[in-house]
Parts: sequence; structure tokens; C-alpha cells
Amino acid sequence: MFSKIYSSATFGIDAFIVEVETHCERQIPGITIVGLPDNAVKESKERVSAAIKNSGLAFPLKKITVNLAPADIKKEGSAFDLPIAIGILAAVEEINHDLLESTLLLGELSLDGTLRKIRGALSIAVEAKQKGFKRILLPLESAGEASIVKGIDVFGMESLADVVRFLKGELSLAPTLTDRNKIFSDVNTYHLDFADVKGQENVKRALEISAAGGHNIIMIGPPGSGKTMLAKRIPSILPPMEFEEALETTKIHSVAGILPKDQALITERPFRSPHHTVSDAALIGGGSYPRPGEVSFSHHGVLFLDELPEFKKNVLEVMRQPMEDYKVTISRSKMSLEFPANFMLAAAMNPCPCGYFTDPKRECTCKTPEIQRYMSKISGPLLDRIDIHIEVPAVNFKELASTTKAESSENIRKRVVAARERQFARFANHEGIFNNADMGTNEVRKFCKIDTAGSELLKMAMTRLGLSARAYDRILKVSRTIADLEREENILPQHISEAIQYRSLDRELWNR
Repeated sequence: MFSKIYSSATFGIDAFIVEVETHCERQIPGITIVGLPDNAVKESKERVSAAIKNSGLAFPLKKITVNLAPADIKKEGSAFDLPIAIGILAAVEEINHDLLESTLLLGELSLDGTLRKIRGALSIAVEAKQKGFKRILLPLESAGEASIVKGIDVFGMESLADVVRFLKGELSLAPTLTDRNKIFSDVNTYHLDFADVKGQENVKRALEISAAGGHNIIMIGPPGSGKTMLAKRIPSILPPMEFEEALETTKIHSVAGILPKDQALITERPFRSPHHTVSDAALIGGGSYPRPGEVSFSHHGVLFLDELPEFKKNVLEVMRQPMEDYKVTISRSKMSLEFPANFMLAAAMNPCPCGYFTDPKRECTCKTPEIQRYMSKISGPLLDRIDIHIEVPAVNFKELASTTKAESSENIRKRVVAARERQFARFANHEGIFNNADMGTNEVRKFCKIDTAGSELLKMAMTRLGLSARAYDRILKVSRTIADLEREENILPQHISEAIQYRSLDRELWNR
């Protein structure tokens, strides 16, 4: 007595098909699960047994062997409960095998037979469609997420009993449908707006440039100057997500089990703000069975690191690879996984331990060695990957008391989107480059040409302001973005002049 059921599991953010083979024979009753199951899968035999009995079905008193193939890949999670249960019932001919050939089953069982939400439903639906399956049966709570994928029928089930009745033809259900257009019509309803921020026009300008070119940015200012308030509003001026971006971002959140309830697709750019006590594994990803970290959760969005020098140095250093490659590679003895991590870094910090080094109204109590030790917590290679450094001064009373309405995020976003469209057209034939921040040395030389006046200005800035050599390409990239915002084909001296202002941490002031 044998049956074969098809299920699936995730590996990284993608999925692979698992064959659940069940064999029953007349020996001492018991269940054995093989095929590299983890503890959650091994424990499923207890859940499956109770669920079958409490669903009013007969549990066979036989020796049952369940094999999860391919047997050389570790299986983890509780989503195999449903296929194991159906496999047992099919092996004793309680269920017709006809529908099972083209059906994928997933779901965690409660002891009473009800089905609970699973992780990675979107990735599994994509894989099932590619492998030619006609339908997926999974918990009702996960059906909306899986139904984003067109070309395969998704049926949301509430219990094991419903699944059995459906497979026997006793229950008729319509596939779950999700309207993509409706989902995207409800997006970008940000509750935070730059119109709420009083003053700080120079910082808003820097954030606009950062969003337009995809540049990483760091804000330096005293406590209470509005750095966090400004950072939280960055997603409101970023371009709307494309469907492919939304799909990839949703996959990551789904696999990690953090996709909000009743949300089938993430359509707004993520904003992640981990505490400075975060570990390197939590930030980058890891674990015995690797999971994505904060840099992947902020994929196609913003990763905000407040109080940057307070983060452990080893935690900051592991960010260098994803900031350069836009992905995280996690290697283990038996596996190597990749998680996407194309994010925009926004960081904030005080100028010194007490916070008032650059504040004209408050006296700094820090000594020069203390300031240097504080600044040295951010390494040169990490700083090299941050294009824009902007000082955020304390807001004065006149600006706070002003009743004048500041420019809205909607207006700023229009300029950002227009600048991104020019960059998209410029880099159409350059694979892997989508905005100015992605440019390598060759692209900088090709697209960031400057005239004699601009060259002289940049030379003078490098000499007089004590800018480091690493600032040269960064200034050119930011200048290119400023020109795009101004709808200029060529980089003009005024664009370079403005870009030079955004290299605060390269000046001798911070390195004396």
C-alpha cells in the first residue's frame, strides 16, 4: 500500500518540490519519517495522528513509513503535516489518487484538524507553476499570498476534513483570486510626510538627492535636531515599487514568517530600523538553518541605523559585502544560501559623545581624543560606501513656530521619479546598474564628465577642504544626480559645488 503526494519547501527565498512517499504494511503500528527531517517534521506524526482521528477519519493501525524526497536536503518546518496526513489516507485508499498527480499540498495541522498559516507560500506557488502543477491546497490564511501567482489554481482550506472532502469531490470550491490592480491602487498611503517637518530645508534637499540617485546617506547632528523624524519619511519620496520588486520583497518576508496578516503582497517600500544592540546574525542573516536578516528585510527599501557609532564594530563591518554586492551570501558546511539585499542605507549619529560638537548654542564637553575615538568606530571602508554626509543643525524657535506649510512628500517624489526615469534610460544597456549610486569606475568616467571650470572647482575643494581621495568619485556620482534633478544633460560647476557640501565627514574638521 503506497502513495505519493507532492509538497514543497523553501531554500533561501526560493522553493523546491518535495515528494512525500508513504508506505503502509501490516506490522506493529507506528510512524517513521525519513528524508532528513528536522524536529518540527519529526513531531508531525503526533499532530497528524490526532488530526486524522479528530476529523472523524479512521487512522490505520499499521506500520507507516514516510519518505521526504530528495532525501539529501534537510526538511524543516511544519508545512508537511497536511501532505503526510493525505499521504497516509491515500495509501490506505481513503482518497482517490486521480487529483493528487497535479496537486501540491501544504499546511500545519492543529490537533483538531484545522489548518494554520505557513511560511513561504508565495515562493512555493511560483515554483509550483514553473513545475507544471495545476492546483495548490493550503491553509486559508496563506491562500491570498499564493494567489498572487497567476496560472495556477489556489484553494484555501480551513481543515483536514475539508481537504479530504475536496479531493473526494464532495466539496466544491472556487479558487482564491487576488486583484493585483486593486492592491497597487491602495499603495503609497504613507502617514508620514515631509510637510510635517519644520525647517531643515538643506537636509530635505540632501534626502531628495539621496532618493533620486539611490545614494546612501548619513546625518550628523545634535540630539533632538530631527534626524530620526527625517529618516522615517524617506520611503514617502522613493519611487513606487514595480510588481517584480514587490514580488521579490514579499518572498523574503514570507519565508521569514513576518508578512503581515491579511496582506498578500508588500507594495510599499520597507523601512527597517534595528536597535544598536542587534547582532551580526540578526542584521545580515544566519542561524543553523539560515534565515534572512534586517538588510534583506529592507530589500528595495530603507535600512535606518540610528546612533551609528553605538553599533558593535564587527556588526557594521559585515554590512560591507551586501552594500557592495546587493546580496548576502551565508555559507555553512552543508549549504550556501543567498538572500537579496539591495537597500538604501540611511544612518544618523551625533558629532561627538556628548552630541554638541557642532552646536553653536551648546558647549561641547568632549576632548579631541574622545571625539576621534568616537568617530573611529565607523571604519573608512564603510564610510567609503556612503555617498552623502549632511550636517543636521538644531531647529531654532522661529522655524518651529512658523505656520508656513512645508513642501509635501508627493511633490518631492515627482522630481525623484523623473530623475530615476532619466537614469533608467541612461543605463538601459548596462546590466546591473539602475541608478547613479550603482555606477562603477568605468561608468563614472563615461557619464560624469565635467568641464574645465568644474575640474578646477573640484581640485580646489580636494586641496582646501582636506577631502580624501575616496570622496572624488562620490562627489561625481552625487553631482550626476543633482544634474538629473535639474534636468541638465551635463554636470555644471554649481552641481559639483553642491555635491562637495555633502562630504562633511571627509573634512579635516573631523580628523584633526
